Amino acid sequence: MGLCPFLFPPATHYNTLMRCPHCKDEVLISLEYEKVEVDYCTACKGVWLDSGELELLIGNEEATVKFLTIGSPAQAPKGEKHRKCPECLARMTKESTTTDPAIIFDHCPQGDGLWFDAGELATILNHAEETLGQSEVSTFLKDVFGQSKQES
Repeated sequence: MGLCPFLFPPATHYNTLMRCPHCKDEVLISLEYEKVEVDYCTACKGVWLDSGELELLIGNEEATVKFLTIGSPAQAPKGEKHRKCPECLARMTKESTTTDPAIIFDHCPQGDGLWFDAGELATILNHAEETLGQSEVSTFLKDVFGQSKQES
């Protein structure tokens, strides 16, 4: 006689909720718009983007590469602890943007995605808009999160 699948579900069903890398105990909520799923922490206002989603937000892969310098490790702000990827739990690395001033964000070494603290994603999107013009998706996200160009 086999085990009941309802009592012992496959291991993949155990960790379906992603936890905030900053708060650790908060569960990230998902917002989806135009093929982009953004995972958001309501407590610290941080944002997780799966691999490839920043390119969709900016709307241009080449421009995204210009803004981010993944592979050029950045120094963590003093006192900030290393964070774990909400998907694979690997220790994330600090990376920086090429913008002035630079924005330091977290990058999963396994390639699962990027973590932005409150306001950082809006600042990157504002820089992208100055270069490329406004995209519908970035406008939507700033409306949802209540972040405008003047606030960042």
